[in-house]
Amino acid sequence: MKVAVLDFGKTNSKLFVFGQDGRILDERRSKPNWTRQDGFSVLDEAALHDWALGAIADAVDRHGVGGLMVSGHGCTFALVDDAALTHPILDYEQEPPADIAAQIDRRIPDFAETFSPRLPLGFNYGRHMLWLKAVEPDAFTAATSILGYPQYWSWRFGGRAVSEVSYLGCHSHLWAPRLRDFSSLVDAEGWRGQMPSFARAGAVIGEQRSGEAARPIAIHNGVHDSNAALHAYRRQQLGPLTVVSTGTWVVVLNPDCPLDVLDRDRDMLVNVDVDGGPVPTIRFMGGREFATISGNWQGAISPGSVQQVIDAGVMALPSFAPGGPMPGRGGEIIGGTPTAEQGAAMALLYVALMVDFCLDLIHSQNTVIVDGGLNTGGLLASLLADLRPGQAFMQGATLEGSATGAAALAFESVGRDFAAEAPEPVRAARFAGLSSYRDHWRSRVT
Repeated sequence: MKVAVLDFGKTNSKLFVFGQDGRILDERRSKPNWTRQDGFSVLDEAALHDWALGAIADAVDRHGVGGLMVSGHGCTFALVDDAALTHPILDYEQEPPADIAAQIDRRIPDFAETFSPRLPLGFNYGRHMLWLKAVEPDAFTAATSILGYPQYWSWRFGGRAVSEVSYLGCHSHLWAPRLRDFSSLVDAEGWRGQMPSFARAGAVIGEQRSGEAARPIAIHNGVHDSNAALHAYRRQQLGPLTVVSTGTWVVVLNPDCPLDVLDRDRDMLVNVDVDGGPVPTIRFMGGREFATISGNWQGAISPGSVQQVIDAGVMALPSFAPGGPMPGRGGEIIGGTPTAEQGAAMALLYVALMVDFCLDLIHSQNTVIVDGGLNTGGLLASLLADLRPGQAFMQGATLEGSATGAAALAFESVGRDFAAEAPEPVRAARFAGLSSYRDHWRSRVT
């Protein structure tokens, strides 16, 4: 058996074909397009659907894929009737007008109930739901179902409309983790009746025919991407873990952190795993910040350039994107003007220092697994191991932990083995002066 995983990120959309041995046999990549419509920034859903449909058909024809699974970024919802969207999907990177924000923010439940901090833009997608309802109530009146982003795509490709707990519990304002039920906001707005019945991430919820031979493939219920990465490692019984999942967002998940230490003002929150358990989390928009600081650097970063930046004392101070553990600060570069590659090295050091800070805040003392695209070449993980010599670090054998976890859920749901590669131990980088560089950085930001 082989499974195709559509991994929808905010910046990149990917399709992977997985075998039962955990290997990625093929992949396709695209980028979502966001357009303006009726005063909103919205997803060009038709273009993304057409790309995905073609990629799925190709995977079926080339590899005999028998199932389709979805992993999706957080912060996004879809309103549908029995056949189609009742409103285009909102881009979470837009702020409601000030007068509307003042009205809707009064209706958001307290942190003690949802463990969702009050974040800007649509980082809590319940906030964007309130905005849309305020200006276009007909979109909700016409909708039969409110779906999380992965559930939308699972439904779109032939599944039935379902809810899924890891996505609803992803800082949405819609879920009460301690109660394992919808929050008071859902009932106050009358949305409970539009929330479909639950299915576990990975469960088969439909079927579609695809490819030249119109081969039937199972449609699996989708999952929140960072929680998929957490599942990928938890299932390997590696003991207590903190997972650092990197992409557009850097998401640090430590299930062992006490809930009472979470600070709503530092973008600390409770995610919910695929079985409904609370997962203390802290995050920042590290991939976006890396691109901003580095000038969209795409190449390799040499250890020599990292050492040059440390020696020169050139550093980036937060923040270069909304949200994160240091809100209200404007990002700046101090200590000089780096070359292009040094700028990329400085950006990676910035991400490492932010992760190090987040690991302290989330009380991480267990083994840390570094996963995702910002760890290309293993340099980020080795920097973190250098910064935290008393802690064990590992890195994913693949950069695609979210997709791997999603594939595992799909295989598990139909009783098939899935033998993903175990993460690899990380050797500390041992850069001269890194500890002093970190101390200087922290003195400027805390």
